[in-house]
Amino acid sequence: MEKKIKNNELLQTVLSVGDVRKGILAVEDKILNTPGSMLGDCFPLRHFFVDGAYVREITMPKGALLTSKIHKLCHPYFVLKGDVSVLTEDGVIRIKAPYFGITKPGTKRVLYMHEETVWVTVHVTNETDLKKIEDEIIAKTFDEVPGVDDAEVVELLGEIGKEGIK
Repeated sequence: MEKKIKNNELLQTVLSVGDVRKGILAVEDKILNTPGSMLGDCFPLRHFFVDGAYVREITMPKGALLTSKIHKLCHPYFVLKGDVSVLTEDGVIRIKAPYFGITKPGTKRVLYMHEETVWVTVHVTNETDLKKIEDEIIAKTFDEVPGVDDAEVVELLGEIGKEGIK
């Protein structure tokens, strides 16, 4: 079940993709600089390899606040258990298991676990070395993934303002 939290449309029209990305990085910086915060892949992970795919399962405890990595490639994800609020450049959603979604290239999330949450991702690859897989699917910066140019967003919003939403 997916429940949209109020004002996503307003968030998307007021903030550019770049603004939201900067905000997510600021949240991440605050988490990283909080004494006692857990860094890296600090929650239980399970890895599975099947013909042509890598499946990654993470279990995150109730009350955890974290940011994801920057995803280079489109891939499916599944929330098998739990209740989580998720902020991306598309806005905020609250996801309750069971749930299925698609991660777009350039996605980086802020997640808050309302309950213990099990999140699974599936990535197309023939690789089985976790370091090499991460190099394939994870970007170190947003510059490594194609994205929407902020000028295009401003231009689009200007056109919508002139024509109205149909």
